[in-house]
Amino acid sequence: MTAKSNESIHDAASGGLQMETVSREVIVINAAGLHARPADLLAREARKWQSRIELVNDAQRADGKSILELLTLAAESGTRLVVEATGPDAREALDAIGSLFETRFNERDSDQKS
Repeated sequence: MTAKSNESIHDAASGGLQMETVSREVIVINAAGLHARPADLLAREARKWQSRIELVNDAQRADGKSILELLTLAAESGTRLVVEATGPDAREALDAIGSLFETRFNERDSDQKS
């Protein structure tokens, strides 16, 4: 995962609450890319957090809590994505999701050759 991180605070539409938005660039490094199993792990992790989680690939955005939307990104190995989290636990959510990318979603390259 790249250490590049952009952070900002925005006013939420409801009641002027301060909602933090943090983002980080990640790189898909597992050999088969963001296929069904890692997309499932990612969506499950994202659903643990209150924050809105989105992944961006060029101009395409996907809800990080939706396996189907994540699969539409067609993120192959080497793809750079931006993960954005907005909400009360945005930083923690971003760290947890970033960890999935760093650990290749617990896949080894040899897992892909069967």
